[in-house]
Amino acid sequence: MLGECGMLERDRRGLRKYAVTLCKEMVVDELFIQSLQTDDILTDSMAESILAEPTSHKRIWRLLSLLPKRGPRAFSSFCSALRDTEQQHLCALLSEYVDSPLPLPTQEGIVPTKRARTQESMEMCLDADSPITSSVLPCTPDFYLEHCQQSYSMVSSPRGLALVISNVSFDPCAAPDLDSRKGGEVDEEVLRKVFTELDYIVTVRRDLTAQGMRECIEQFGRQQQHQTVSSCVVCLLSHGVEGAIYGTDGQLLELDWVFEAFDNAHCPLLQNKPKMFFIQACRGEEMDCGVEQPDGPERTQSPGCEQRDAGREGEGDGDTRQMEERGRLRVKLPQRSDMICGFASLKGTAAMRNTKRGSWFIQEVNSALRFRARDTHLSDILVQVNTNTHHISQS
Repeated sequence: MLGECGMLERDRRGLRKYAVTLCKEMVVDELFIQSLQTDDILTDSMAESILAEPTSHKRIWRLLSLLPKRGPRAFSSFCSALRDTEQQHLCALLSEYVDSPLPLPTQEGIVPTKRARTQESMEMCLDADSPITSSVLPCTPDFYLEHCQQSYSMVSSPRGLALVISNVSFDPCAAPDLDSRKGGEVDEEVLRKVFTELDYIVTVRRDLTAQGMRECIEQFGRQQQHQTVSSCVVCLLSHGVEGAIYGTDGQLLELDWVFEAFDNAHCPLLQNKPKMFFIQACRGEEMDCGVEQPDGPERTQSPGCEQRDAGREGEGDGDTRQMEERGRLRVKLPQRSDMICGFASLKGTAAMRNTKRGSWFIQEVNSALRFRARDTHLSDILVQVNTNTHHISQS
């Protein structure tokens, strides 16, 4: 499939995916530009405008902004220019896109005509509230150049490792009061897709006991690849109470232990790197709005699809945390520096989940990341997610 200006869409994605790496490592000199001129990819005026840029970063970004408009041969000629100028390591990064007959399966800008029925029905359920098929919007060159010195370095590819733990089904004997979290499987797929598009390696684990979650998190934190990537993401989806989430066996895993597992003392591989946490679970029993169906031991008889991710009443209330909160945003300093956490609910309240479309919080996080990650700080994104979720609850 051709892009709007003639370049194959998969090739355009290749340039977007590795744009930051190319900006950091590529050398665009006269020899490189001449190679593209020889292939009739760049005109003389284009070549002059690129070489006239005052810095290497600006030369690279101008070139990358022009290439998608130069036809279906531009990408292969660009790779040839990399080889001709002894930049084979960058060509290797892009090689997976060269002569590929189909779009890469992890990219969502082009949706294959054939797909598993379960995936198709899942996306149709989400269409009303979540732009699941919309690709993540890329950062513009000008914005990157303006803010790169004040932001975390996010130049690795992959950007980082992401762990999604989702408890959907609970042991009816060990946890009789914890109902199945219908819609939780939708959240898994939404998170897997959006973080894959953001260039993370995503691991999804389903239905773990409290001890199983602990072991999974410990193993994830020890992965040596953390040393070479720029960031880390952890998503926990389950029933919960203030300060803890439930395993499938009805036992609680303390969130404070989770944060501790990734602090500077316990996870040195991630020191000075952003660590992002997203918690879809209740933090109490209070409802901050009218809802149709509570997901706890005492259920109202209602035909709606909305549920909450609360657990047994009263458990965990005595486990207080002296941490500053603003909406769903939590930042811990200094021992737990470079951490940010988005919660699905305020302290003491329930988190809402649609049994067909997934949780309100994850829907809003997905939408916000796709459209605003390109130019908005994550803390501001979470504030907007908080506002949007509140509006949903009032509708």
